[in-house]
Amino acid sequence: MDFILEDEHKQIWKMVNSFAQNEIAPKAEDIDHEGKFPTEIIEQMGELGLFGLPFDEEYGGASAGYLSYAIAVEEVSRACASTGITYAAHCSIGSGPINLFGTEEQKQKWLKPCAEGKILAAFGLTEPDAGSDAGGTRTTAVLDGDEWVINGNKCFITNASKASVAVVTAMTDKSKGTKGISSFIVPTETPGFQVSEPYEKMGLKGSDTAELIMEDVRIPKENILGNEGEGFKQFLKALDGGRISIAALSVGIAQACLDETIRYANERVQFGKPIAKFQSIQNKIADMATQIELSRLATYRAAWLKDNGYPFTKEASMAKLYASETSVRAALDAIQIHGGYGYMKEYPVERYLRDAKLMEIGEGTSEVQRLVIARQLGC
Repeated sequence: MDFILEDEHKQIWKMVNSFAQNEIAPKAEDIDHEGKFPTEIIEQMGELGLFGLPFDEEYGGASAGYLSYAIAVEEVSRACASTGITYAAHCSIGSGPINLFGTEEQKQKWLKPCAEGKILAAFGLTEPDAGSDAGGTRTTAVLDGDEWVINGNKCFITNASKASVAVVTAMTDKSKGTKGISSFIVPTETPGFQVSEPYEKMGLKGSDTAELIMEDVRIPKENILGNEGEGFKQFLKALDGGRISIAALSVGIAQACLDETIRYANERVQFGKPIAKFQSIQNKIADMATQIELSRLATYRAAWLKDNGYPFTKEASMAKLYASETSVRAALDAIQIHGGYGYMKEYPVERYLRDAKLMEIGEGTSEVQRLVIARQLGC
């Protein structure tokens, strides 16, 4: 077994790490404090080709694979989780379904500009009454001649007001339950497509999160993704890839916690010596580092399995579950080691905690991940 990253992956890490630390990290505090969408940074990421990492060159991508993409998500999120979630949502669940299930024409029209960083994408799955129970979808799509007419609401949608295209799930045959759900490519400029005011969130304040409101939204018949009734199994597969990206995002936040904690512990002097020399502090830091490394390995393995065509549903859920819970623990320990300073906005660790918490909720809660893992084990 070889755990050494290939030169291509090392080069991507070096490039993204340099960009993230020099261009993103210095702006992260302002992005959070002002709740400001990082438009300039997103444009720079597009120019660097980061949005195309997991997609084929024929569709404007880099054919670099999902492991390269996971490495990039981790480093971006290590610098700024708001930017990281914008990036991850665009690639994994915004552009991802088009890549997985789109026709050649759909990929050329929508995936290519997404991969080239020319437009952003969103994924409309969650509804006010259909969260973990995505089978409870109430949004409807009715075929009227050569057009689908979509009505319904989607909530907690990342990139909602910044996206040019959204992949939206809707019920096309209520009598069939989950087998009556289909997916559609919806240009956000379509009449009847509206976006609410952004949510006031606990963390990830620089990311764009809002509600999608669709009132008699008419799209061409050919904008259905795959075949009618395949939406449920499509978004399950898309979420598998999305969970790898959330795991990578979680590792990035946790690594930022460790970086900041080590720096602080070596500078903070109590009883005549840096607190990094006290065994109780060393124990916490050692545990943080161990859990982060295990999270990273689980994330990389899930991405490797996906890249090589192996089943990865269980491994993606394991990585997402462990890494997300690790990021929250790391943030809590970082605050504890900082003491009273950790509770102040002057230090970034309180932001890390606010950002990390969503990792245990988004793209399937920790409870849902445990359910997925158990079912994959035959329970």
